[in-house]
Formats: sequence, C-alpha cells, structure tokens
Amino acid sequence: MLHFDAVTLKQLRALATVLSEGGVTAAANRLGLTPPAISTQLRTLEANIGGPVLHRAEGGRMTPTAEGLELLAAARRITAALDDCRRHINALRSGLQGLVTLGVVSTGKYFAPRIVALARRLLPGIEIVLRIGNREEMHAALEDGEIDLAVMGRPPRTLIGNALLLGPHPHVMIAPPDHPLAGTRDAAPQAILAETFLMREPGSGTRLLAEQFLDQIGGGQGYRTLELGTNETIKQGVIAGLGLAVISGHTVVAELETGRLALVGAAGLPIQRHWFVVMPQGRPRSAACAVVAQFLTEQRDGYLPRFDWRPTGGGGG
Repeated sequence: MLHFDAVTLKQLRALATVLSEGGVTAAANRLGLTPPAISTQLRTLEANIGGPVLHRAEGGRMTPTAEGLELLAAARRITAALDDCRRHINALRSGLQGLVTLGVVSTGKYFAPRIVALARRLLPGIEIVLRIGNREEMHAALEDGEIDLAVMGRPPRTLIGNALLLGPHPHVMIAPPDHPLAGTRDAAPQAILAETFLMREPGSGTRLLAEQFLDQIGGGQGYRTLELGTNETIKQGVIAGLGLAVISGHTVVAELETGRLALVGAAGLPIQRHWFVVMPQGRPRSAACAVVAQFLTEQRDGYLPRFDWRPTGGGGG
C-alpha cells in the first residue's frame, strides 16, 4: 500500500544523497548523520511506497529502482522549488520584490507613469500600483492604510516627520498666448485681480495655493472664480479664453513648449513649492516600501519635469 502522505523531505534527501555519494556511510558523513539513521530513513521510505528504492549493483554500487528514479526526480523538483522559494523570501526581506501601492496627487499624474516605467527597469521585482487623487484623498488614504507611500506637495502636518524631499514643484500663472498679460514679466496686482480665475475642486492643494496668492496680492480684495475641477479642464478652459489660472508648472510643460499656453509673470511668481514622498505614521513598512521611497528620492531627475519657468514674449506690466 502506498502512503505518500508519510513521505518526508528527510527520506527523499537520504535517497538522493546515498545515490550522489555512492553509499550509506558517505551519505551519512555528508548529512552529518549516522549510517543507521540513513538506513532507517531509507527503510521508512520503502515502507511508505511499498517497495524497494535501491538495489546494490556489481561492485557494491547503489543504483535506484524504477520507483527510486521517480522519487529522485521528485526530490530534485522539491529541492528546486525550495531554492526558488528561498530566493523569493530573501528578495522580499531585502526589499527587491513585493507590491507597493503609490498614491500620487492629481498634479503629479503627468509624471507618475515615468515613475512606474523607471521602476520596472531598475526595480524589476517590485510591482508599483498607482492611485491618483487630490491632496485630501491622499491624506485620508495614508491614514487609512490604503496606500504605502504618497507623492504630494506640502505634507499633512501630522506626517511632516515621515516625508522625504523629492524636488522643486513650481506653480505658475497661465494665460492664452494672445492674452494682454501673456508673457508679462511683472503684471500689476490690479490687472491680475480683474481676471477670472479657473480653480480646482475644494480639497486640492493647487486651489489652496492659488487662493493664497490672490488673497495676498489683493489684500483680501475679491476676485472672480470658476471651478472646473481638473487640471486638464482648467488648461482647456484657459486655452479657450475662460480665464487665467494658477497651476502646477509640471502640468503645463507640453502646452508651454508648443505655444498653446503662455506664462504670466508677477511678484511672487512662480510660487516655489516642493514635491515630497510621504509615508504613513505608526504602521510598519515593508522592505519593498523602503526601497521604493529611496528609489523615488535618488531617481527624481529621471521623472520630475525640467523647464524654464520665466515668461517670454509679451510686454507690459
């Protein structure tokens, strides 16, 4: 009767070592056991499969039976699987393998795909899953443990100690290229405040910066706003002549280069902020998470856009 559920790795290892070393005594020396212990393992293995696994050929050389050959092949497959498992565990513990959920605020979605593409080349064992949302959504996701890391502007006050600086994040004022203020290097506050400003939704860090800037130059003076909700809609609204906008410079690189949008210069512009990678507080991080955080800081020049933010063309002010 077969009792395969009773076959153990020790029994298979004893069989494989006897065959590779040429005998019970040599196998015992290799495994650090006694010859009787090896013989016991072999007898138990034979009892479990209901037949002999070895026979002694001429000259005393051990050779496997047909059943022994099948067991030997199984032992090799098991050993290979265990070796592969060991490599994967070592990779997990070293942070070179795993799954990391990376939150990115909406203004970062223009370079977020470059993060994933760069990571696939440099960290092939780590899968990065992107999640996009506004600043409030990313803060809540960090607190709830729904994401492992977040790339955002100003970190939440409670997580400042868990933030690493990535690089500059300038915010600029944009206008249609044929607007009177387009290309102006020092637009007057009153000229700016006379315009309608296209805004992101409440909870957006970009909206907060725009409101702070306009409140500062106007001393509390009112101004017209139109909420459009997304960076793409705002860009298209500015191109269409609905108004001006204060927006992340990293979201308008292509439009500025092709002349579909123009910059408006003024005192206090560009608004210089920074990108951070923010980690949740009070929760253990995986080794892969730590590796990705380090990757984001070291490889920032590979994914953060570069551009000259000085207005060109135009005139007055």
